[in-house]
Amino acid sequence: MSATGRRPERMGHEIRVILAELISRQVKDPRIGFATITRVEMTPDLHHARVYVSVLGSPEEQESSLEGLSSAAGFLRHEIGHRLNLRRAPDLAFILDHGSEAVERIEMLLQQLRKDED
Repeated sequence: MSATGRRPERMGHEIRVILAELISRQVKDPRIGFATITRVEMTPDLHHARVYVSVLGSPEEQESSLEGLSSAAGFLRHEIGHRLNLRRAPDLAFILDHGSEAVERIEMLLQQLRKDED
């Protein structure tokens, strides 16, 4: 993979770290519950970032957290541009990541199977 091919991946990682810090320390929106940034996928031109978020809680709480994050997107985008010294910070699209829920469900099923074997 060429150096330019890895830039979106590196940028996504840096943005994930910055967003995690900003959301935990500076964003004070009460709608945002316990949200974890699981990954950030950048477009090759670095103009758009898909931010995958895992949120604990009911579907309503998850949706509320996404609304809060979308509401804070302008502030978050500005901070990313400033911290990474970018001429143009990427547009942020927050997407609910259901991966952790699937892992928890599989773990629960495996524990039930182990109990049934005993």
